[in-house]
Amino acid sequence: MDADHELKMNLSRREIRVLLLHEFRLGHKATKAANNICSTMGEDVLSTRTAQHWFNRFKNGNLELDDLPRSGRPLEVDVDLLKQLIEQDPRLTLRCLAEQLGCSYVAVEKHLNELGKTWKYGVWIPHELSPHQLQHRVDACMDLMTSHRNYQWLRNLITGDEKWVLYINYTHRRQWLSAGQTGVATPKPDLHPKKVMLSVWWGVNGVIHWEILPNGCTITADLYCQQLDRVAEKLKGKQDRIYYLHDNARPHVAKSTCEKLLKLGWITIPHPPYSPDLAPTDYHLFRSLSHHLAEKKFDNENDLKMDIANFFDQKSQEFYERGILSLPERWRQVIDSSGAYITES
Repeated sequence: MDADHELKMNLSRREIRVLLLHEFRLGHKATKAANNICSTMGEDVLSTRTAQHWFNRFKNGNLELDDLPRSGRPLEVDVDLLKQLIEQDPRLTLRCLAEQLGCSYVAVEKHLNELGKTWKYGVWIPHELSPHQLQHRVDACMDLMTSHRNYQWLRNLITGDEKWVLYINYTHRRQWLSAGQTGVATPKPDLHPKKVMLSVWWGVNGVIHWEILPNGCTITADLYCQQLDRVAEKLKGKQDRIYYLHDNARPHVAKSTCEKLLKLGWITIPHPPYSPDLAPTDYHLFRSLSHHLAEKKFDNENDLKMDIANFFDQKSQEFYERGILSLPERWRQVIDSSGAYITES
């Protein structure tokens, strides 16, 4: 037996776990980690199942590599205290919980599993709202619900916004792979991707007007006023009264824009700051458009425009109605949650 082979065969269990933790921190999957270790340290030094077991522990925040002693820390857990700890701070790791409860990591992990808890990322929110901003959201929603009790006016609501659209929309996604497979390669995104700015206006009957801004063009109050004139031209003769909802971006609230909306005779609907969850274009239209664009690649602006036009045209009127007419339910949710963001399923 040569020296290298003897070294491979004499690895301790802790040394193998150190290698597994290294692979985990590199972002590798358990199967790949097992293959990497076995290819360099010996074919039978580690099973995939063992690697998966340790990776699950690492994912749960338990980075302890030594075997737990047979005696010592009790296995019994004060479940009520455990519940209290994770309610106070759901980001506590297994290590922290075990130390505070004076018991083993295994016992904590077992009881968390029995409570139906899993270690995963929380949701992203658009902004950390201050108490004043939370109250502002509640007040705006209360105002909308009490001053417009007959929601038929929503059928006269026009809303819109801007969105960057990329030419290449590849995302790095998980794949089901067998041992040794590398999977379908995903090109790394460019640091400065080619993109265009889309502006769109719509209501319960569908898209009224949309346009792609020329390269290098940014939304200013003057440009926004010109766009509003184009929207008004499309709406001429189609509805008598127009309620208008847009967010608080600087060009949208500029003095010239307010004067333009007053001249057009549109009734502006209040919209609290930092509230994309109360803007139908954000939570409905652009969300659906993002799903539609996923994994797509466009060679030129004309192809991109054709795809966006097809997306708008293929959506049913029920789709557009659902986006607008869901507003009262969202206002109610914000009021009931004291201004908190609506978390999407």
